[in-house]
Amino acid sequence: MFAYIVRRLLQLIPVFIGATLLIYFLVFAMPGDPIAALFGDKQPTPELLAELRAQYHLDEPFLVQYWYYLTGIFRGDLGTTFSGQSVNDVLARTLPVTARLAVMSIAIEFVLSIVIGTISALRKGKFFDNAALVVGLVFLSVPVFVLGFVAQYFLAIKLGWFKATVGADNGWNGLWLPAIVLGVSLFATSMRLMRGSVIETRNQDWVRTAYSKGLSRGRVLPVHVMRNSLIPMITNSATNFGVLLVGATVTEAVFNIPGVGNTLFQATRQHEGPTIVSFVTVFVILYVLVNLLVDLLYGLLDPRIRYVK
Repeated sequence: MFAYIVRRLLQLIPVFIGATLLIYFLVFAMPGDPIAALFGDKQPTPELLAELRAQYHLDEPFLVQYWYYLTGIFRGDLGTTFSGQSVNDVLARTLPVTARLAVMSIAIEFVLSIVIGTISALRKGKFFDNAALVVGLVFLSVPVFVLGFVAQYFLAIKLGWFKATVGADNGWNGLWLPAIVLGVSLFATSMRLMRGSVIETRNQDWVRTAYSKGLSRGRVLPVHVMRNSLIPMITNSATNFGVLLVGATVTEAVFNIPGVGNTLFQATRQHEGPTIVSFVTVFVILYVLVNLLVDLLYGLLDPRIRYVK
């Protein structure tokens, strides 16, 4: 187990270098002058432009800029935005908000997938199973911004159950409505995976053996069937978690959430290389660590899985 963890952590090194190098190159290749864009319609002096470009090393070759970025990362310095803010401070302010939103959304997706997927498997081909399929496909096909506006209108404005926008109230309680929107937009795939896995697991010989030993359905279903059926759904949820960390931009815009998505979108518009690459670097590390935890969780869910040399 320890050797497996070390090997996976070592794999993070080429992933880190490859991801940051690729993103930095794409940002470097973007057309336009990010320093000139800071002034809008104003015309700064050539001396001021040259000074700012030298300050952010934009007058250096690509590999030199990337080297400055890497050395800053190893010192714990993610760089400075073109507006003068520390990227460390921006990330520390926005990442917890998006992380809370992602955790709540995955939790909602997880609960819905387990409950509805298991019931659908137990009632295969019946009304509940068909209705769950239709509802899941509807939520999967409707764009998330449409779900967001509908949820705002009915659940926030008409019923008053939630606040229509988040804003400064971005604690756990203030994120329930956007988390519900993201959760229901994601649960369809995990629910169908859970359903198919439960159906397949119920037909295994060792499940029939458990019943033949006299174990009750209340014992076999949660311990033997559901436990071994969670692996495909957990894999999909782990992927969704990484997507939510970086891809909740639309939902954050609809609900006015001061999270990573909005910040990354604005940084992309302004060609802020340090912000974009630093955010992507953190996402890569978090994504790899989450997938490592998921891989380790497989061994707890299914005793047949062993991490050997």
